Amino acid sequence: MRTLNSFERRFINQFQGGFPLIRHPFCRVAATLEMGEATLIQMVDSLVQQGWLSRFGPLYDASRLGGAQTLAALTAPVERFDEIAEIVNGFDEVAHNYRREHELNMWFVLSVEHRSKIAPVLSAIERSCGVRVYNFPKEKEFYLGLYLELGDDGSVKTVPSPDADRGRGYHLDARDRQLVVATQNGLPLTAEPYALVAEQVGFDEKEVISRLRLMLDSGAIRRVGAIPNHYRLGLKANGMTVWDVADDDVESAGADIARLPFVSHCYQRPRYQGIWAYNLFAMVHDTHRQGVIDKAIQIEEILGSRCQSKEMLVSSACLKKVGLRLAA
Repeated sequence: MRTLNSFERRFINQFQGGFPLIRHPFCRVAATLEMGEATLIQMVDSLVQQGWLSRFGPLYDASRLGGAQTLAALTAPVERFDEIAEIVNGFDEVAHNYRREHELNMWFVLSVEHRSKIAPVLSAIERSCGVRVYNFPKEKEFYLGLYLELGDDGSVKTVPSPDADRGRGYHLDARDRQLVVATQNGLPLTAEPYALVAEQVGFDEKEVISRLRLMLDSGAIRRVGAIPNHYRLGLKANGMTVWDVADDDVESAGADIARLPFVSHCYQRPRYQGIWAYNLFAMVHDTHRQGVIDKAIQIEEILGSRCQSKEMLVSSACLKKVGLRLAA
């Protein structure tokens, strides 16, 4: 397997966000990287085609576009696991789905345009699979962001995300929706990407750039740039660490965990009496399983006596992973 060259590493490190909203964005980025514009565009296309990047363009936040997301879990009997995974993945609303090492062995994320759709979709999944589905909606967000730093020695690590706390929401109108549909799979890899998007949606380039900038400033777009495939780049191990923290302590505990550079998500979620004791969730990533375990130990040390019990659900398979998808 080939390794990334210095230009590719620099590009990914510098442009996971901050891709310019101007007429010739690749020209400006190429000048920063001291390479030719055409060479840069070809390089980005190669990174996408070879799977180093999941896509290139805006990373939308469904919840800030007026939509909603939730985390859900079920127990799939071993003999029916593949069958149930196929059923769950067949729902367009399922954005991510993972097999995790726990009695609740299938965890998936719904991403829907309206909160009112969550309950009906979960009920439909429950009926189709014939097993109980548990809903774990986000009650409070302490941190969300996954930025990677690639080292010259081939190392990869997570670093704090500069876009984690920007904006609080955006009203999506009909023209914004056209724009989201046109760009949710990525930007065209051409010298004037916003002009080509403008042709597709039927309004001028200045309006495309203006609307993207408004969505970016509001947090409806978390960032514009390279969306790394962290599995391909080496972060092959992840663990969903879950913690039973007294309700009076969850705010301080969540804030402390959110400051750790290796945590990509940290939320308060509901308990289920007799089934699930944990109300604080934190995702950690590493290049290997022991690294994930070591990071969970660091979290436990920080929580101290506030932690009453804990578990770590290691991901053993990624069953589905797509971004926000609005219907045309």
